[in-house]
Amino acid sequence: MAPQNSRLLSPFNNELKLKGFNVFQIEADSNAVRTYSRKDFYKICLTTGKSIINYADRSFDMDGTILFFGNPHIPYSWQTISSAYVGYTCLFSENFLQLNNGPQSLQQSPLFKIGGTPVLQITESQRAFLNSLFCKMIEEQKTAYAYKDDVMRNYINLILHEAMKLQPLENYEPAKNALSRIASVFLELLERQFPIETIDKPLTLRSARDFATSLGVHVNYLNRAVKQITGKPTTEHIAHRIATEATALLQHTNWNVADIAYALGFEYPSYFNNFFKRKTGAAPTFVREGLNNKA
Repeated sequence: MAPQNSRLLSPFNNELKLKGFNVFQIEADSNAVRTYSRKDFYKICLTTGKSIINYADRSFDMDGTILFFGNPHIPYSWQTISSAYVGYTCLFSENFLQLNNGPQSLQQSPLFKIGGTPVLQITESQRAFLNSLFCKMIEEQKTAYAYKDDVMRNYINLILHEAMKLQPLENYEPAKNALSRIASVFLELLERQFPIETIDKPLTLRSARDFATSLGVHVNYLNRAVKQITGKPTTEHIAHRIATEATALLQHTNWNVADIAYALGFEYPSYFNNFFKRKTGAAPTFVREGLNNKA
């Protein structure tokens, strides 16, 4: 049985994880900066307005209606420039869509992969059609229809196929410093894995090669970028963050050491014990017992 955890998810997160999808209308706002932080969900946005989107090593300066595809493994930031900004957003998990979409990973899709085309310019006629799909999705999501999930998958797949028909957007600029951007993306992706909220989903990105594969770059390129920009090796950043999270779990949960080791991706508790002692100078049990003695 998994231990009780004090790190509770919000009702929105719980509902989204339960259903596997959520569709909603974007509220009009201005001068906002959104940083995508959903850990498990892909994102499709249909928006109208002026914005700047930084995605991996590219920057998109957009004005008008666009269709955007967000990958949970690729952090990005979205700065709204115009005072009026409207549209729709759909969040969905890969497992939800793959129930009838075959084994191919969404990370390999040209719409979602790091070297693909995450932003498409949309004409007025295309906007009207896509608007109608999002509106139908919002209405369908409110129903109690027994096969609602199948209907939602069909709508999502229809949007994906419509996007595949469109010409890729070419008016993007490479980041001023590609190495800096890749290093920044790595650090954001590393941080996004935390805090660990449950042992049901252990840490999966634990090595420089894991991160390079997820980001679609060669591991040597990632290591060179991180070392040059931060002055520290990729492995040092990863080990430090895992050790920091391990300390937090020891101090703020009642999980036993074996549970913590598993949640952080260690195959055996002994591997975790050796790692933790090497990074902090103390055994995990010493940190846990020291906290109990102060209580």
